[in-house]
Amino acid sequence: MKITYRRIKRPEYQFLEEMLYEALFVAEGKPKFPRSIIHTPELKKYVENWGSDPADIAIVVNQGKELIGAIWGRKFQADDKGYGYVDSEIPEITMAIKEGHRNSGTGTKLLSQIESEYQQIGVKALSLSVDKLSPAIEFYLRNGYVHFEESGTAITMLKHLK
Repeated sequence: MKITYRRIKRPEYQFLEEMLYEALFVAEGKPKFPRSIIHTPELKKYVENWGSDPADIAIVVNQGKELIGAIWGRKFQADDKGYGYVDSEIPEITMAIKEGHRNSGTGTKLLSQIESEYQQIGVKALSLSVDKLSPAIEFYLRNGYVHFEESGTAITMLKHLK
């Protein structure tokens, strides 16, 4: 089935909530979080009022007609930081791909797409937060992200765009 990558459409904004839940790292053997967790202030800011800022950029991936993943970025302010906050000019990105569609190169393409979109509007760097136990750390390192700082169980990673 054909796989396509494109900017998210307004009727699909709700899909970001589903992907936000998928993006939450749960260590092997641990119970999943309740779905309601994405409505807490710490998490809902990643998708709330999506599209209200020009720096709100989201790319989705379709397999046929099914949305199977997304990557999105948003700028945060010092008084309302995201988990991967570096500064107010650096968007923090979040990515998730539905189970069964991972480890197929989709994440690499999504990352490349959003980096390109941000470069086009003059953004110089992107940040993200990843759990210290997550295997995704290696993925981000392979794609040019570096450790910026650690806090609790999370690592903030940063990539300077060309």
